[in-house]
Amino acid sequence: MVILRWVLVNNYGRYPERKQSFVRDRQKKYQMAGTKEIKRRIKSVKNTKKITKAMELVAASKMKRAVASTLASRLYAGYSWEVLTSIAKNIEENSHPLFTEREKKGGVKANVLLVLITSNRGLCGSYNAQVIKKTISFLKSQNINLDPVRSRSLEHESATVTSGRPASNGVDIVSVGKKGDVAMRRLGVNVVATFADLSNNISLTEVVPISKFTIDEYILLHYDKVLVAYTDFISALNQKPNIKQILPVSKTELQDLINNLAPTPGEVGVPTESVGREKSISYLIEGDMNTLIGSLAEKITRMQIYQMLLESNASEQSSRMVAMKNASDASGEMIDDLTLVFNKARQGNITREISEISAGMASVS
Repeated sequence: MVILRWVLVNNYGRYPERKQSFVRDRQKKYQMAGTKEIKRRIKSVKNTKKITKAMELVAASKMKRAVASTLASRLYAGYSWEVLTSIAKNIEENSHPLFTEREKKGGVKANVLLVLITSNRGLCGSYNAQVIKKTISFLKSQNINLDPVRSRSLEHESATVTSGRPASNGVDIVSVGKKGDVAMRRLGVNVVATFADLSNNISLTEVVPISKFTIDEYILLHYDKVLVAYTDFISALNQKPNIKQILPVSKTELQDLINNLAPTPGEVGVPTESVGREKSISYLIEGDMNTLIGSLAEKITRMQIYQMLLESNASEQSSRMVAMKNASDASGEMIDDLTLVFNKARQGNITREISEISAGMASVS
């Protein structure tokens, strides 16, 4: 594992100058060492390569399932596009609390609840570092004093609510994943809730506690905005950290969401002729309009969080797969370099022994 950490930290194999310095250091270290020590080192690197290769295959399998779940949710959201488009025009006449934008006067900062989505484990490249860095940049833009001295004790409990009131600095964190929880607590940021026991195959049922907590806190006027920091899955080699506002739900934000969820040509199961055209359907609504719009807003919020979790999960698995692949390739290069050092050492030993034998024979004769 020491070799694995060295490979991941120093990016061996990516930078030629580091590779050359590594070879020189190995040659100096093993110049006076015996071949037995070098063989033991080669065996250790081979064992590390087996571990990283196995982790790469596991991550590839998990990534395939995560991407399939992400695409499946996009397909569902695409088919609900027509319904959301037709009902969205009634939002401006609605006075539901989730659509109410609260303005602070007199220079008072708005209380913000930020949902930070990270992983529970490491060895996934820069996945956690990117989204945490994005969060820190947002906190600095809000003039938040990041003081590690105020760090609280770490408690890795699933869905542990520590406080329902906003902190004095104006920004509270709901961490989804242990890595984000540890990072925010070390910086002294107030973490009001932690959700760390989500499964690899995230279901909509697991999202209900997160969405219920955020919606309840917003309706109770504890916070003026609810944001989500997550990672957009673009491809297996490209993931982009992003911070998006989910509450309050404005008509503009909802229309942008609908446009983003609209089906695109070529998606599996989406008729090509239905893409690019908007249907104007007049729905007959029974019951209270405000109740319907409020229920729709809650479902949209829950669906957004669910989609962000799926995007982050796919990004995590793809980052881990790429990181383990790089580690496996770097281990192979280390094995080749150590083999070269071993052959040189063995050749030097053979040459020295031949010289000693020749010198002995010359002295006898």
